[in-house]
Amino acid sequence: MWRSCHRLRDGGRRLLNRPAGGPSASKSPGLTIPSPARAYAPPTERKRFYQNVSITQGEGGFEINLDHRKLKTPQAKLFTVPSEALAIAVATEWDSQQDTIKYYTMHLTTLCNTSLDNPTQRNKDQLIRAAVKFLDTDTICYRVEEPETLVELQRNEWDPIIEWAEKRYGVEISSSTSIMGPSIPAKTREVLVSHLASYNTWALQGIEFVAAQLKSMVLTLGLIDLRLTVEQAVLLSRLEEEYQIQKWGNIEWAHDYELQELRARTAAGTLFVHLCSESSTVKHKLLKE
Repeated sequence: MWRSCHRLRDGGRRLLNRPAGGPSASKSPGLTIPSPARAYAPPTERKRFYQNVSITQGEGGFEINLDHRKLKTPQAKLFTVPSEALAIAVATEWDSQQDTIKYYTMHLTTLCNTSLDNPTQRNKDQLIRAAVKFLDTDTICYRVEEPETLVELQRNEWDPIIEWAEKRYGVEISSSTSIMGPSIPAKTREVLVSHLASYNTWALQGIEFVAAQLKSMVLTLGLIDLRLTVEQAVLLSRLEEEYQIQKWGNIEWAHDYELQELRARTAAGTLFVHLCSESSTVKHKLLKE
């Protein structure tokens, strides 16, 4: 059955190179865009107003230049990122726009804006708690009781990931068919909170973003730890939907569009986490050596 789900998606199997959604441009020297109260919703589209995209290193990190204008956040802060690799990735988002700037495809830019402006005013501890809370409603911990074919599919595809996470972090993660969901031991939460505390606030923004896309903290951990590819994590998060598509058929273009969008957002969030963790990880390894 799972092989059938994979065959169904063979046509759209490549990992999207496409960036992710975000704001940031203005009419005068500082490029800014209005922001909603809680989280940034990228504006739709606008005509491309710049020719060249470049990167410069400033006192606070790496900056993005659109022609001779500095990119700014929705709150008019200078758009500065902590690593050159992340700056290159964001610059690529802007440079890849054609005649029309499609902000909703620029997820890396949006994640950077969120990290810089922190519109929800959350500190590191709050970000960690928000991420761990996804365990309470984790997709792969909720199981059906019927039909038997779907029960078996969930067991065969989801159980190995749960077993990996339990072994990797030394925790217990159960599944349940109850509408109330599984009972997550306090020790499990403590261990994962401690693990997430090793990430900086930028990376935590990315981790929460990925968990929101997959609706699963376990799949997010598997993805960040390179146990899963983006494609595998997305398909596992959509297991029941793929089962229904296999049984009842695909809605022309709609399901494929949703799948590609989910892959793009998940890939961008995962890349963001790694690029935000890169410099501190390299420094840590050098110190150990």
